[in-house]
Amino acid sequence: MNWGARLGELAAAHGVPGASLAFWHDGALTEHATGVLNLATGVEATPDSLFQIGSVTKIWTATQIMLLAERGGLTLDAPVRELLPEFAVADPDVTRSVTVRHLLTHTSGIDGDLFLDTGRGDDCLEKYVAACADLVQLHPPGATQSYVNAGYSVLGRVVERLTGEVWDAALREMIVEPLGLTHTVTLPEEALLHRAAVGHLGAGEEIRPTPTWGLMRPIGPAGLICASAADVVRFGLAHLDASLLTDASRAAMRTPQVEVPNKHGLGEAWGLGWILDTWDGTSVLWHSGSTIGQQAALWVVPDRGIVAALLTNGGHDSALRNDLSRELFAGLASLTVRSVPEPASGPVAVDTARYAGLYERKHVRTTISEKDGGLHARVEVTTPGLAELGPPLELELLPVDETTFVGVAGDNPAKVPFVFYELPDGTPHVHFSARTNPRVS
Repeated sequence: MNWGARLGELAAAHGVPGASLAFWHDGALTEHATGVLNLATGVEATPDSLFQIGSVTKIWTATQIMLLAERGGLTLDAPVRELLPEFAVADPDVTRSVTVRHLLTHTSGIDGDLFLDTGRGDDCLEKYVAACADLVQLHPPGATQSYVNAGYSVLGRVVERLTGEVWDAALREMIVEPLGLTHTVTLPEEALLHRAAVGHLGAGEEIRPTPTWGLMRPIGPAGLICASAADVVRFGLAHLDASLLTDASRAAMRTPQVEVPNKHGLGEAWGLGWILDTWDGTSVLWHSGSTIGQQAALWVVPDRGIVAALLTNGGHDSALRNDLSRELFAGLASLTVRSVPEPASGPVAVDTARYAGLYERKHVRTTISEKDGGLHARVEVTTPGLAELGPPLELELLPVDETTFVGVAGDNPAKVPFVFYELPDGTPHVHFSARTNPRVS
């Protein structure tokens, strides 16, 4: 298979301006790129171009935490408060008890999509941790899994406290330089020294470069690395051998820590940083990421010695990722990638009134309503500075079974799985986009 040509075909089919693919297979690195980095300038995407890898950054931060644990700087079940005495959230019991492991595995229950600009200074994470004092709980620690961006910024501050370096410098010293990564940066002024992608919003004829290049600096440990696809693969390879971590640490990161309520869009469980899945009986480690108009994904298949990374900058890039990963892993290793389920072919008895209502978490309001005998979801982002970048997402929810639905929006080929469920205390929630959303009315 000519994967470079196929990347170009799929990018064109899904209206993706630019994409970069790299993979390690049979002891060799393969790199491809297609399209442009910026529709406004027409600068060509090349294999050495930098894209924002978003939340794939979290695996790098988790690796830093594991390195510090190996050095005796912390234990995973230590309360965060022991490492950062100033750390606090709104619930005093959670403030005292939430652990490093809770943050690594997204089980803290903290409502933590806190996209807050605390400045460009080296004290930005310190200020960010102080701002966490107002964060409330979506659920008790350990009750379920729900993605918490703020948790990884707090972990970045833990790295700073234990190393005496700002997170960016510690990342270079602990990971970037030891692995010889020459196309990995964290700050925009560093990205400017390379060919750097610009994100795009909208799709089709409405696609346009984003007016905001990236997220604010305190989100760094949760999602601000910019890298080439090849450097992301080289980092992934370090999780196959002793390049960085001991066998014990790598095994711990791959050990399931919590079952994911909604497996259809993610995988079976969360490890220490990694999303864990099984394809045709084969264990897979992976993580995806998105920033403003850019997406990324990293896959590691330890038993097959395969690592792959795909970086994109807009359009229907989720659909590109789904199609390319399915073809790539089938071609390289005859593996079937987990996919979003199709709606049921026949009628499903659903009590729509049971699920209708308002579900809310920080800066995201989801209204589930009954419409034409089925369910409709309106997802509104209310984060200042991000809410203005696009309209609310309107999705028709098509039933797979009594609790699982697939959200579809117009001509967007990407499908969003929704799972309705209850916590052990009976609280109703809906889980999508890796997060749980409690019903508030």
